Amino acid sequence: MAARKGSRRRYSRGASRSVASAMRRRKHGTLRSGRRGRGGRVKSRKQAIAIGLSEARKKGARVPRKPSS
Repeated sequence: MAARKGSRRRYSRGASRSVASAMRRRKHGTLRSGRRGRGGRVKSRKQAIAIGLSEARKKGARVPRKPSS
């Protein structure tokens, strides 16, 4: 699959790794929500992706800004 000319990744590779890590932790049942993991266990796929992107942002990876609503 060739990339279009002038196209650019929306999410950096580091962000992808961070999301993959969060998904893996969710699958193993060790991903927890909230600050310092004090919340409940994450079961939702969407929530796991959101946590992964949030962690990537904190590390400084290129991730689009959250939509302001």
